Amino acid sequence: MNDLLHATLSGLQNGLTSLPLGSAMDNTETWQQQFLQSGQPEFQDIAREMGNLQSLLTSGSLSATAIGNSLAMLGDQTSQASQHAPADIKDDLLKLADTLRRHGHELLAHAAK
Repeated sequence: MNDLLHATLSGLQNGLTSLPLGSAMDNTETWQQQFLQSGQPEFQDIAREMGNLQSLLTSGSLSATAIGNSLAMLGDQTSQASQHAPADIKDDLLKLADTLRRHGHELLAHAAK
């Protein structure tokens, strides 16, 4: 999980548009499968929201508001899940949560213009 977490953080560092859609879909699919298989309720919630994000990204009509809300929700859920995470990944999970929320709020601000 550490490698996937680092790859996700690295991919998001340069902004959402720097990450090719195919890579984003592969990344979310990998995370979603891990979370669905975890059996932990908070991870199942994240997996469902990731499914929602995947649907939004492949709908053919990208909505900055809907995607922004989904990213912000994923950030909040990731932050909550980090409370139960092993110490060696907790800081990176919190960074990921902050990054997801930041990108979500940027999209929402852009959509409001």
